[in-house]
Amino acid sequence: MQLSVVVPVRDEADNVAPLVEEIRRALEGRFDYEVIYVDDGSTDATLERLTGLQRGFARLRVLRHARCCGQSTAIRTGVRAARGRWIATLDGDGQNDPADIPRLLAERDARGGEEARLMVAGWRRRRHDGWLRRVSSRVANAVRARLLGDGTPDTGCGLKLFPRELFLELPYFDHMHRFLPALVRRAGGEVVSVEVNHRPRTRGRSKYGVHNRLWVGLVDLAGVLWLMRRSRLPEVEEVRPE
Repeated sequence: MQLSVVVPVRDEADNVAPLVEEIRRALEGRFDYEVIYVDDGSTDATLERLTGLQRGFARLRVLRHARCCGQSTAIRTGVRAARGRWIATLDGDGQNDPADIPRLLAERDARGGEEARLMVAGWRRRRHDGWLRRVSSRVANAVRARLLGDGTPDTGCGLKLFPRELFLELPYFDHMHRFLPALVRRAGGEVVSVEVNHRPRTRGRSKYGVHNRLWVGLVDLAGVLWLMRRSRLPEVEEVRPE
């Protein structure tokens, strides 16, 4: 299988059906793919909507956390269960556009193809969020780029493409999804950014605010900085007898 699309969700019942249909329109007939939704302990009708959609869409797989474990854990659950060699991630709120996935795949193909150790990260140059979220994200990206050298203008974009095996090499911790470009670089991979579409949220409510993005992020940033400073990438050469 070429591609697994992993979508973590929590309490996004009204966004499930429209986004699944958009993913199908973007990929059907062009790629061998599957869609993996990870329901992270939803308390609304998200799970029921997903299981209903499975009856008419064989490519859709649904995994469930019995309780909320966070977005990073949900992504990891989906990646571990994936059958595809490459993973595309999308936020479940409908703000990422699945029509951009082929653009990320084309960028991968231009930079080494399926064998590349590469992350293609979405860049929401024109964001459709409130002013506070835009400003806090801009500040967070600038601080991360300065301290971690991840070279990524929008590390928080949920739309990303990467090899499954590369992701599974990365150190796992809560909130790791916010630092994936830096962690990929730490593992010796390349990271490139591609401008993608960003849409306003039209259904449901955001799960993020200043508290769980800013203050928690500062603690995580210190931990990732510690990891980066202690990484060592050896140059390995196989020695054969003459």
